[in-house]
Formats: sequence, structure tokens, C-alpha cells
Amino acid sequence: MGKSVILVGCGNMGYAMLKGWIAAGKLASKDATVIEPNEGLRARAAALGVTVAESVDELAAGADMIVFAVKPQVIRDIAPAYARFADKATFVSVLAGTGTATFEEILGRHAAIMRCMPNTPAAIGKGMMVLFSNRNVTGEAKAFAEELLATSGAVTTIDNEELMDAVTAVSGSGPAYVFHFIECLTAAGEKAGLPAETAKLLAMQTVFGAASLAKESDDEPGKLREQVTSPNGTTAAALSVFMDENRLLDLVSDAVDAAKKRSIELGK
Repeated sequence: MGKSVILVGCGNMGYAMLKGWIAAGKLASKDATVIEPNEGLRARAAALGVTVAESVDELAAGADMIVFAVKPQVIRDIAPAYARFADKATFVSVLAGTGTATFEEILGRHAAIMRCMPNTPAAIGKGMMVLFSNRNVTGEAKAFAEELLATSGAVTTIDNEELMDAVTAVSGSGPAYVFHFIECLTAAGEKAGLPAETAKLLAMQTVFGAASLAKESDDEPGKLREQVTSPNGTTAAALSVFMDENRLLDLVSDAVDAAKKRSIELGK
């Protein structure tokens, strides 16, 4: 596409995104620059054919897009050095709990800023990427960002930044909920008499298969559930435990609400 990108921070998430962009042909190696103080992480990025630098001070020019993929607690220390590129660049943040107002304060109120909430499956191209753009982001920049991020998974947008706390609670933190369910289903299988490795395989493959079917099917998850549930059968017996007085629904709702409240607290 001929557009250039500066990736600030090349840890696991940053590297996974960069690798995906290049592998999918959405970004040429020659058009990518990585700013990373860690020598080992720089070397890993350099192996992809991109330009690497220890500090932004080594750069003479900016890029069409600058992506921040660093720890939230360091952004106020490192972001001011990028304000000189704000006239031409669009900034994309994948920092949890850091609003666009923080970046506008640091980079200037006229800066074009996009906020992205990814989740960990993005590392294998199966993530959920949610984008919010401030008023300064052009349609062209939005399209470019969405095309890049689509290499890491599904992409959707929101128009109200306040919804990012709910996004964080559902998809940002959501993989951990699923991992814990796999742990619980595995433990329950062992308790029912299955060997540990067999219980683990059954739990993981069942969650994977069910999620894949739900994504590919034209039927809603509730309809798929009904299709599996024979009257007075084994599935119905299990679901009566989950669904009695909305037991599982209330538990999941409470968990998401707790995560949302914590996200709000961290963003203050």
C-alpha cells in the first residue's frame, strides 16, 4: 500500500502484529520501523527486514501511522518525543485503560488518535480488535488501520469511547474466562474418572470446536444449544444446573461488571 508505520514497542503483542502485517502483505518491511530499547527484541524485529532503532531520537522523519504497543505506565514518559510527528501521522494505541484524552494532552488536541483494544489470541491471528477514533482521524487512516489490524483477527469499531470499558470486560479480558472454563471442565472430567490428559484434550477441543461452529453457523448460539439438547437427556441435565435461576448468566454478568468497574478505575 506504500504507507509507512513506526511501531513503538516490540514485545509479544507488538511483534505478533508486525509479523502479521508483513506476512499478509499489508506492510512492506522497508516501510516499517521499530523503536525498541531491548536489544534482543530489536534483533527479533530486524530479522523481519524492518528498520530498528533504540530510541525515537534516531529518527529523522515520522510515518503515516505510529503504533504504541508499550506498557501503559510508561506512555507519559515516551509519547512526548513523538509530538513532532503529529502534523502528518495518525497515532494508534493498543494500551489498556489509556484514553484518547491522555494522548491529546501529550501530543496536542489536533493529533489524530485511534485507540485499539486487542486480546491475546491476536498473537495467532485469532484476536478481537476494537477501534475508537477521535475527531481528527481521516477515513483513509481508519481504513489503513483496520486493514492492518485485520491480520490479527476480527475488527470492529465503536463511536463512543466510554464503551471501551465494556469492550475490555468482554473481549479484552474474555480469553482468561474461557481459559478458566477449560480448566474447570478439565478438572470436572478428571473428577468424573477420566485420565488427566484425556480430560484436558476433551475440554480444549470441545471449546474450540463449539466456538468454531458458533462462528461459522448461520444459527444463533441459543439455537445451536437447543439443537444439542435432547429433552430429558444428558445435556439437559447439565444445562439445568447452569441455567437454573439464571445461575451462569448472573455469574458471568457479575464477572464482566467487575472487570468493567476495574477498567474504569484504572483509566482515571
